[in-house]
This record gives sequence, C-alpha cells and structure tokens, in this order.
Amino acid sequence: MGIHYDYKSTRGMKAMEKQAKREKKLAERKAKRAAKEGFKQSTTENDMHDIAKPITLEDLTNPEKKNEK
Repeated sequence: MGIHYDYKSTRGMKAMEKQAKREKKLAERKAKRAAKEGFKQSTTENDMHDIAKPITLEDLTNPEKKNEK
C-alpha cells in the first residue's frame, strides 16, 4: 500500500534525475565528437588551397607540390 503513495510522490524527482542523466550523456558525446572533429579539421586546414591564388594546372597535377607545404 505504501508503494503506490511513494511512487506518485517521487515520480517528478525521478523524471528530473533521468532527464539530467540523459543531458549529461549527450553533452559528453558532443564533447567527444567535437574533440575528434577538431583533430580532423586541423589536418585538413593545411591541405586547402589559398583562396587569393588562382588554381593552375600545376597545382592540380604536381604531386611534389603537396609535399612542400
């Protein structure tokens, strides 16, 4: 008999705890994903072509030019 009264009186608190737990997990996943994305972006930034320079055929075909950077 006491179980029913206890359930209704604590159900709001349990719902808030579950929501907080869900949000904490989501924040951890986003942080982990952002860390991985940041690592990948730092390597791809060096491979980008300078916007101010026009793209030439040599830029596209010369494999040694990529290693110079």
